[in-house]
Amino acid sequence: MPSNKPEPLSEAVKKRMEEQPRTGTEPELELRRILFADGLRYRVNYPVPGKPRRTIDIAFPRRRVAVFVDGCFWHSCPEHCVEPSHNREWWREKLARNVARDRETTELLEGQGWCVVRLWEHLSPREAADCVEAAVAAV
Repeated sequence: MPSNKPEPLSEAVKKRMEEQPRTGTEPELELRRILFADGLRYRVNYPVPGKPRRTIDIAFPRRRVAVFVDGCFWHSCPEHCVEPSHNREWWREKLARNVARDRETTELLEGQGWCVVRLWEHLSPREAADCVEAAVAAV
């Protein structure tokens, strides 16, 4: 029976999505370099407690601080997200699922006593590091 669910535009789009880095993006690497240079030690791609298929980009497990560096497109940044012009319904559903998963992950971690810091990739690395360092110092 055919599905009513929209499909990706093409195999080329599917291939690009699969090749898109999920971890170690440039904004994430720049943030990690600054945090390390400032003397902070952290874990990378730390499993979300209770959700083994999800990971925290940068984690401070002893202090229970979870840092996520969210891409503007993939996580629907209100300033920079541009709706794709092709196959809009499929993309709308895909991005909405990403946002819902982010919200669920944040609520789960906060319910376990974690401080969750969500940063947009468009923040300057120094500004992002200042946010993280303030959160780590506050706990």
